[in-house]
Amino acid sequence: MPFTGSDILIPILVVLVLLFLFAGIKTVPQGYNHTVERFGRYTRTLAPGLNLIVPFIDRIGAKMNMMEQVLDVPTQEVITRDNAIVGVDGIAFYQVLNAAQAAYQVSGLQNAILNLTMTNIRTVMGSMDLDELLSNRDAINERLLRVVDQAAHPWGIKITRVEIKDINPPANLVDSMARQMMAERNKRAQILEAEGLKQAQVLQAEGRKEAAFRDAEARERSAEAEARATQVVSEAIAQGDVQAINYFVAQKYTEALAKIGSSSNNKIVLMPFEASSLIGSLGGVGAIAREVFGSEGNVPAPRQSARTPVVRAPDKE
Repeated sequence: MPFTGSDILIPILVVLVLLFLFAGIKTVPQGYNHTVERFGRYTRTLAPGLNLIVPFIDRIGAKMNMMEQVLDVPTQEVITRDNAIVGVDGIAFYQVLNAAQAAYQVSGLQNAILNLTMTNIRTVMGSMDLDELLSNRDAINERLLRVVDQAAHPWGIKITRVEIKDINPPANLVDSMARQMMAERNKRAQILEAEGLKQAQVLQAEGRKEAAFRDAEARERSAEAEARATQVVSEAIAQGDVQAINYFVAQKYTEALAKIGSSSNNKIVLMPFEASSLIGSLGGVGAIAREVFGSEGNVPAPRQSARTPVVRAPDKE
């Protein structure tokens, strides 16, 4: 059976339709966006899933990753405001929000973000002193994030985070900082020790002051008591009471004998006085005691102890 022209044309048309469909069906994976170009000009963006384009007229331009990405910032030297040279490296996180802007507003997206981040690190950290640089990392990260995100906004990029990883001063500068820290700690220790010594001296002075006050008060009361006793004796003498005089003299006499006898320097004590005077004074003291306690009961008079006769052994011839 001979083939006609229609028999040959129909399979060709079927094959062309199938090729046309396969060329126009595009699948975009999750987390990506594809740009569509018609005769080299951007027309639209394909979202994740199954999409249709005009075959042989439209073509896929850029395939943009829409997930958050990490960019490692290499180590670079930064000169601080006080002329200290430090090595700094960091890390940046960014995400593409507009695939068309990221594809057509800048050439070499990662390289552009990297250079922008490194330049702003030098700018921000170069305007700070070394001590401020080492102690204010959070402020540096926040300032870098704000500046870099604002600069990358026209590219359809969102900078989510910029972090400084390491700040490495030179070895000689690290040694100087260690000596400075040690000197500062020694200074603080000396200050605390001096304050403690001062407080101890103040407390000791207050203790001596309180003790002196107590001693003065005790001496004052003792003087008042002695003055009162002297006044009583004086009144008794004024009234002609001889026994009071004897009591007063015997008291002073006894105190003087006690001081002489308790001296540690004297081995032999010479007492040039008459024993009868001291005995008479003691007798006056006893009479006063009988008068005072006579109303409460009879006080027996002290008996004179008989002296034990000394028996001497006869000398041997």
